[in-house]
Amino acid sequence: MPTVAPLDLSAHCITAAFISDVPHFALADGTVHRLDYGHKHIDAHEGGLLCAAANQTRDRLLTGGEDGKVLALGADGASETLAEIGRKWVSAIAAGPRGAVAFATGRTAHVRLPDGTMKSFDHARTAEGLAFAPKGMRIAVARYNGATLHFPAAAGKPTELEWAGAHIGITFSPDGNFLVTAMQENALHGWKLADGKHMRMAGYPAKVKSLSWGPKGKWLASSGAPAAIVWPFQAKDGPMGKAPLELGTRGDTMATAVAFHPTEEILAIGYGDGMVMAVRVADAKEVLLRRPGKGAITSMDWDREGRRIAFGSQTGECGVIDVAG
Repeated sequence: MPTVAPLDLSAHCITAAFISDVPHFALADGTVHRLDYGHKHIDAHEGGLLCAAANQTRDRLLTGGEDGKVLALGADGASETLAEIGRKWVSAIAAGPRGAVAFATGRTAHVRLPDGTMKSFDHARTAEGLAFAPKGMRIAVARYNGATLHFPAAAGKPTELEWAGAHIGITFSPDGNFLVTAMQENALHGWKLADGKHMRMAGYPAKVKSLSWGPKGKWLASSGAPAAIVWPFQAKDGPMGKAPLELGTRGDTMATAVAFHPTEEILAIGYGDGMVMAVRVADAKEVLLRRPGKGAITSMDWDREGRRIAFGSQTGECGVIDVAG
């Protein structure tokens, strides 16, 4: 039976993540908590924390806040300031290869290259989401009416991908062949990068706030419905012309967070009532991992071995689920 080690905190959890196999919880009040032989925390950002993500080697947590700072926090509590942008809010962050970091302030996307050099790219409208390509030094920026691709280390014009509407989140497929955005309206939109073909993934009853790629990029799971909506990406044109899977369907609440197991096609699904469930893609077999709590699950992350899940919620109810018990 799965067991839950709860950690009741006092603010909205922006990101739950394992850093050097230590569970971390980044909260909207500017604090970052960790469970490392006891409960410890650091006051990371004055005013509030707006975004956080694990770096690619998963040994540091990258955070951005209302104080205009970008920090890298280690599992030992050490903190390094990577950038200070004055009085602008750092509203989105992404981790890149060899320690590169991208972050957004207003209409500008900034990239801190591996050698510490900073590059900035201005856009006509707010830079809402950021993602690094899986290969090479390339970033994608979600914006109003589409997405923009930049090569920060090289000169040259950006690639513009247009689609009407506000795009607020963004992700590359693990093979780099597809780019998918979450939209302000209840939909996903995608592009096949080789030929610019569009992929429309609509019909959600709510906004998609969580996306997770399965092992080897065969599936893309999403929140925003009373089940996890899982799109097939095995074919060369991605999910076009194919129906998604609906996993972990509940009649009375929405799926609010999704996280694929690191090596197996097993999906953790968090719901609006605080429940967490694991579902196997092959046969839709369900296992209850956590009973309902006080608030919607906002973030989840598996450890490297796929044995534990760190989770956080809207109300500050956080914790670690040991799947094996």
